[in-house]
Amino acid sequence: MPIRVLIADDHGVVAEGLRFVVEAQADMEVIATVQDSREAVRRALEECPDIVLIDHAMPILNGTEAARLIRERCPGAKVIILSMYSNRVHVLRALQAGAMGYVVKKSAAKEVVDAIRSVQRGGRYLSRELADGVIDQAVNKTASEDPLERLSSRERQVLQMLAEGHVVAHIASTLSLSPKTVETYRARMMEKLGIHDFASLVKFAIQHGITSLE
Repeated sequence: MPIRVLIADDHGVVAEGLRFVVEAQADMEVIATVQDSREAVRRALEECPDIVLIDHAMPILNGTEAARLIRERCPGAKVIILSMYSNRVHVLRALQAGAMGYVVKKSAAKEVVDAIRSVQRGGRYLSRELADGVIDQAVNKTASEDPLERLSSRERQVLQMLAEGHVVAHIASTLSLSPKTVETYRARMMEKLGIHDFASLVKFAIQHGITSLE
């Protein structure tokens, strides 16, 4: 049976490039390409792919948070994150969210096939340019150094949408919340992070890779 792959990237050209690379392999097939991470979660639940290949820098719900949802709701699907970030904190965050692979985007064309095969066999995969031993460090190290771990998954999603410029009413509608609840999330986040103004909250989100504002 071929390895069934779901590709999620909001850049259509990138998604099609990944599709071409994957489908060139005799033992792999792409079951779908999507450009929205929430759609990726939905399709993963419906299609039960072997591998979900997802870009981190997705709007509204980034790839790492989508990976967390996919692993919670569809444990059989193994997630590989594609990311422009190569520092240990971002890798740690992705692995703690349940991702089994992490590929730096500039290396994706060369490494994505190896990543898929390695993860499908039950291993983890990191881009070769990442430091040796970072997987063990990431799995065993506590998350106390990462301030994002102070926030719930829903708070991180609200933070991402705020940083991307969405107004409270739109966030509430998108996430099926009341505007008052969104405001409560915002106030609670600022308290947890020790941030006292909205501009600093947005800066924090960008600096910590919640959104890249590409």
